[in-house]
Amino acid sequence: MGDVGGAAPAPAKGTSLFLQIVEHPDGTISRPTVPLAPPTVDHHPDSSSVLSKDIPLNPTHKTFIRIYRPNLPSAQKLPIVIFSHGGGFVVFSTASVFYHEFCEQMATAVPALVISLDYRLAPEHRLPAAYEDAVEAVLWVQAQAQAQKPAAGEPWLTSHGDFSRCFLMGSSSGANMAYHAGLRAVALELQPVRLVGLILNQPYFGGAERTPSESASEEDPVVPLRANDMMWRLALPKGADRDHEFCNPVAAPPPRPIGLPSCMVKGCQGDPLIDRQRAFVKMLEEEGVSVVAKLDEGGFHAIELFDPVRRQALFAEVRDFISSTAAADAAAAT
Repeated sequence: MGDVGGAAPAPAKGTSLFLQIVEHPDGTISRPTVPLAPPTVDHHPDSSSVLSKDIPLNPTHKTFIRIYRPNLPSAQKLPIVIFSHGGGFVVFSTASVFYHEFCEQMATAVPALVISLDYRLAPEHRLPAAYEDAVEAVLWVQAQAQAQKPAAGEPWLTSHGDFSRCFLMGSSSGANMAYHAGLRAVALELQPVRLVGLILNQPYFGGAERTPSESASEEDPVVPLRANDMMWRLALPKGADRDHEFCNPVAAPPPRPIGLPSCMVKGCQGDPLIDRQRAFVKMLEEEGVSVVAKLDEGGFHAIELFDPVRRQALFAEVRDFISSTAAADAAAAT
């Protein structure tokens, strides 16, 4: 999906990795091969500006988290960002090279402790499996915060994490996950963790009736319409249509987003999902959620993986949102 380490052109038509997914008659799929990156604790840790390591989350489900920590000498407490990667719920991993490098760079740019979730994929594990994995990651963070002694928890979190500034973030389908996991998490007792914001980068939503931006996306280079339909068919519960609440929260009946913390919603005009994102922002605002909407001109879906300038601009917006939201939450708590 492009070289995230330097300037890269926009993708060409017909190059979407989603179109390389092969569906088989027995309901299984073959996924495209994507390069994987190791964590830095296994690969030149002394020369890295960001340290990273993998920790099992649920061995039964074969899920894990990859933690990214800026390699800073100070004991500065950092916000905690629980991140879910994109891929239509069907492909990619936290170790996929473009998401690994994205999280590395974000950890430094914000700065933050980034906890990137490697969750169960569809169709082997249809929704809500990914949402359950995201909530499990939140509860894992809570367990570290509740450790009786710092040595009993994960030292990177107990030494460097600010459990009062925890954010759920995702890109594309990962942003859909952050939203649905947020709905579940706000109903839980999370103390001493405070979930103070959701960061939804180009959230992946859909619906049975086409929007204008979807109808115009048959040849979109990243999310062509036929790939979009395929991913929802593979990810949704069997028998569900695209107006299911997992896909179309605007059209679906309650639960509504009552009690959600502040949400930053990022989108761009060239994304086939932009109409869905606009409707989603409107729905959140009507439900009384504090929303910071960043809907840019131009661009395309997953532009931050291709364009270093837009990636750094996103990091700056994330940094500002974390700073302002955490400050407002602290003021409200006093």
